[in-house]
Amino acid sequence: MSADNTHRPEPQPALLPTVRDVLRMDAVAGALPEVVAGEDGLDARVRWVHVAEIVDAARLVAGGELLLATGVGWPSDDAALRALGRRLVEAGIAGLVLELSERMPSAPDALAAEFRAAGLPLAVLHREARFVAITEAVHARIIDEQMVALRARDELHALFTELSLRGSPADFIVAQAARVLGCPVVLEDTGHQVIAAENLGDGDAELVDWEQRSRRAHRGAGEAGWTITPVEARGMRWGYLVALPGAAHPAGRSTVLEQAAVALALSRLADRDDDEWTRRSHDALLGALLGRRFAGEGGLTARFAAAGFPVTDRVLTGIAVRPRPGTAEAGNVPGATAAGRAVDAVRAAGAQAVAAGHPAVPGLLVVAVSSRGDREPSDALLAALAGPDSAAVGVGSAAHGIPGLLASIEEAVELAARATPGRGRGPVVQRAERRPLLRLVTAFGSDPRMLEHAETMLRPLIDHDLATDGDLIEVLRAYLAHPGNRTKAAAASHLSRSVFYQRIALIEDLLGFDLDDGETIGALHAAVLARPVRR
Repeated sequence: MSADNTHRPEPQPALLPTVRDVLRMDAVAGALPEVVAGEDGLDARVRWVHVAEIVDAARLVAGGELLLATGVGWPSDDAALRALGRRLVEAGIAGLVLELSERMPSAPDALAAEFRAAGLPLAVLHREARFVAITEAVHARIIDEQMVALRARDELHALFTELSLRGSPADFIVAQAARVLGCPVVLEDTGHQVIAAENLGDGDAELVDWEQRSRRAHRGAGEAGWTITPVEARGMRWGYLVALPGAAHPAGRSTVLEQAAVALALSRLADRDDDEWTRRSHDALLGALLGRRFAGEGGLTARFAAAGFPVTDRVLTGIAVRPRPGTAEAGNVPGATAAGRAVDAVRAAGAQAVAAGHPAVPGLLVVAVSSRGDREPSDALLAALAGPDSAAVGVGSAAHGIPGLLASIEEAVELAARATPGRGRGPVVQRAERRPLLRLVTAFGSDPRMLEHAETMLRPLIDHDLATDGDLIEVLRAYLAHPGNRTKAAAASHLSRSVFYQRIALIEDLLGFDLDDGETIGALHAAVLARPVRR
């Protein structure tokens, strides 16, 4: 199992002090430091401090060191000083601090020119400094901060090990990584489709054009500040963790992602379902849509698009599939097989889909379809979506945008939940295009006037059902679904005709309406349709 970051190397850990930090330390500041070259390089990290008085000091350093010198062993001619400067620059030091003296009252121009050309800091001290005090102060800080980094790594290891042992799902592991880093973190599959994303800003703007931006970042030509770590185990790579720009972490941003990637890999190995990540992604998307847990249309549009479901300039259709009573999925959350079959069927038809169980209606499978054409889903596609154990399929109106998709799904849910299964083996298909009243009511959405109408018309029945655990609302639904045919309405209610007639008489008595009156029937039908499907 491995997790590496081969796409964008992480810079020196931010815990290391910078040259600027060292010049501000008491041991240095008392000597009146002055930067004479390379001011733009003062934020370079200092890995260590060395006293370097010999001409060939460059061969003794490994890079990242801040050198202290008095120049006592340096040459005096310009050519040799330029050569010395070039060697120090090429050695990759962080900078040079030169203590001035009577022998060297100012920084040699030849040396300063080399540092200036390379953008490397060269500072002079106008007063005598105790080099031992400087090295002690800098090294103490470096060691202290290395201990902080070690403690941070231990905490990370404990956190993600606990998540692995607990069997935490992928989205929760991603959320913990985002919390630790304090920046957006995205889990994507190998096709650069977003599986989970956490700690996003307002409007989820970080996910706009995700696939294109991610591919550029993987090629090393993307935006600065991205850290990318693969999620893989046993030679199989499932995706990548991506941390967007944010503050440094004591243990290093790459280390955080590597620990999270290990937890994700273990979670993936424990999943028996190969499509577990996709299923959870679809659950989250449709849960946010149906639960109206989104701040703006643009943010959710970006989330859907990042998951491979384009919304802009597409025709969107909601479909709901209700299983037959007694099947494995009736009354339960539809399994991964049903959702995966639905997505595969839509893709085979040349469109895109997300599918998941309805968060509030047990057993109901919801499928959102994104296509370029404006034709209704074909009967063949609906049959493939439904499978052998479905009782009814509801198809919402063709729509555009997030609000339209939400309305289309709600139409489909109403149709599938209210449809009466036929006697044949295949499911009953109900299309919103052929249900004008349902389309009208759904178009009002959550308009308070429509909700008030439903409450006013149905309150006596609602109160009765709550007080007696009754079924008058459902009996009225069946009656309205089969106007003029009480035999079919009784069958749809799963009641005998005599009991059904008693219920109808009680409904008329409670409401004070004649259920044979056309206007009353229309008003009650609109009220019933305005009430969402409930458990």
